[in-house]
Amino acid sequence: MRYVVGYTANARGHDAVHLAVALARNHDVSLDLVLVIPEDSPFNAVYPPEAGYNDILNEQAQRWVDEGLALVPDDVTARAHIRRGDSEAQTLIDAAVEFNAAALVIGATNSGLFKRFTIGSVASSLLHSSPVPVALAPHGYHRTEPITRLSCGFGTRPGADQLLDVAVESARDRGLPLRLVSLLALDGGNSPGLADAAWVHAADRLAAVGGSNEGDRSGEAGGSGEVDGSVPEPEIVVAQGRTIEEAVDRLDWEDGEILLIGSSRLAQQRATFLGTTANRILRALPVPMIVVPRDYTRQSS
Repeated sequence: MRYVVGYTANARGHDAVHLAVALARNHDVSLDLVLVIPEDSPFNAVYPPEAGYNDILNEQAQRWVDEGLALVPDDVTARAHIRRGDSEAQTLIDAAVEFNAAALVIGATNSGLFKRFTIGSVASSLLHSSPVPVALAPHGYHRTEPITRLSCGFGTRPGADQLLDVAVESARDRGLPLRLVSLLALDGGNSPGLADAAWVHAADRLAAVGGSNEGDRSGEAGGSGEVDGSVPEPEIVVAQGRTIEEAVDRLDWEDGEILLIGSSRLAQQRATFLGTTANRILRALPVPMIVVPRDYTRQSS
């Protein structure tokens, strides 16, 4: 299995490499760091060929990717690629397709504060068009230890069951605890019984995919037991707040956690599309997020 890492020679690129390493560790994954530089053009008036700009840029790009590879520890396999393109997002997508990558890993912009997300133009384009899952590292993400828990944003809209299938398979494959998270905003006029209904719906869907949760509920969280003595039974959590952002803030997040969410129903088939709710979650989320394309079928390692 391969992950394409959108690498840039700045903090955003370093955050992406750190997250990619965390995802790859203890898993059969190799990394392809892809640095995109401007397309060659004889009509480029800003950087004329006679100035030797392309030679200088190529040499500098090689130094940049070498620095990126130096961030990858010895226990993770990584390669570097320099690609030219007019669109960084499209060039990264092309590389992901070429390498048959299971995911694209990118960083947030440098203006994000308190490990929260600020989405730039490249990330925005990828989050609205990628044919493979996009993993987004928060600004200042330094963790390179293996992921410790997988959370899955779960609802009742079309596509939720497919996302749950991906989450259950990924958690089992990696031997990770799985948490299903339903976020309810009170400003949406939710009734008092909606939290219970959300919990029951999630438990029913878990049972349907073979990841049943029979634990007792306590407060907002579903109980969790042991499935086979090693992997905890999936946990169900229903978090409420005046807004989606407040609901996210009320949840406990582990340092090694990652949140899996599905694309908006507006997404084209097998493409990502970051909807309104996901955007609101992203503004408050303190851990990395993976956006899964609509109708996505997970690769097996």
